[in-house]
Order: sequence, then C-alpha cells, then structure tokens
Amino acid sequence: MGRGKIEIKKIENPTNRQVTYSKRRAGIMKKASELTVLCDAQLSLVMFSSTGKFSEYCSPTTDTKSIYDRYQQVSGINLWSSQYEKMQNTLNHLKEINQTLRREIRQRMGEDLDGLEIKELRGLEQNMDESLKLVRTRKYHVISTQTDTYKKKLKNSQETHRNLLRELEAEHAVYYVDDDPNSYDGALALGNGPSYLYSFRSQPSQPNLQGMGYGPHDLRLA
Repeated sequence: MGRGKIEIKKIENPTNRQVTYSKRRAGIMKKASELTVLCDAQLSLVMFSSTGKFSEYCSPTTDTKSIYDRYQQVSGINLWSSQYEKMQNTLNHLKEINQTLRREIRQRMGEDLDGLEIKELRGLEQNMDESLKLVRTRKYHVISTQTDTYKKKLKNSQETHRNLLRELEAEHAVYYVDDDPNSYDGALALGNGPSYLYSFRSQPSQPNLQGMGYGPHDLRLA
C-alpha cells in the first residue's frame, strides 16, 4: 500500500513540528548537495527553525557573500541599502550629540557664550553652581577621610614611641649600693633620674652588714 497524502498545514504540536523540521531539513541539505555535484550548480541555502535555530548550506565552489553579490547584480536589488541608511542615520545622530556635548563643555569653561540668551546663561550658571557644590562636597569628604587616616597613623606612631621609651628605660635602669648619696657614684646615679635609682643601704639594726667592706665600686650595675 502506498503512503497516504499528507495535508500541508502547520503542525500544532511543538514536538512533532520540531521532529518533522529536523527530518526535512536533512533531506533538503542532501538534495542541495546532490544538485551541486550532479549539475555543477552553485547554491546557498539558509534556514531558521521556529525556535530560531540557524542552518545553512553553500556549494564548496563558492561562498554565501559571493552568492548574495551575484543576486544583487542580476536582480538589481540592493540588499544592504536599508541597513546602510539606518547606520548612516545613527551616525548622524551620534555626531549631533557629540557636537552638543563639546559645546556644553566649552560653555562651562567660559567659551562660546556669545550666542546665548539671558535664560540660557542663567541655566548655565545654575548648572555650574550645582556642579561646584558637588565638587566641594566630595573634596570635604576626601579631606575628612584622609584626616581620620592620618590621626590613626599618628596615634599608632605615638603608642609605638611610648613602648620604645619604656623598653629603653628598662635597659638603662641603674642599680647601686652606696652608703653615702653625696659620693661620686651616688651623684651619678641621681643624675640619671629618680626612676633609674634603686638604693640598697645597710640598716643600723643589722651590725653584721656594717663592716662587710662594700665600697662605692664594690657592687654596682649600670
């Protein structure tokens, strides 16, 4: 039995539609390749599925651009005229914006003001005042931030300096034993400051330590 005639209409089921498209796309690609080989024809085939998937075939002896160029020459239709016109309009619009911005910059610098009316001059003045306020606000913020940073650094430096002084005082502490603070060694120790002075003297109630013979140079650590 032969195959029944298929009614040509849109397949409503998306899955069936995609399966049918894939099968028939492969068949068209095969036919195009066979036509190129059998008849030495130059073909360019472009397809887009309902989901936007792109497929193409082009004869090995040419390329797609060459096919389009030959089509324009034969048909007299310029495929790129509308696109070129759109790009030209976009370019002109961008040029106008660029000229406007350049003119505003010159006016903010005090140039090109001759053609401005009083209303435009007032608007320019107001815009510059607002810009100046923003710049000053940002400047004060930067100054405040830098000041806080420098204060923290200064505080850390002062703390480090105090720690170094304490270490230096500990290393230069003077220990001495002297019965007479008016002697040379006693005066030398006193000259180094009271924080460095640690005095060890024998008491009258300890006679066993009175005659041990420790002189001013017998026991001293500097």
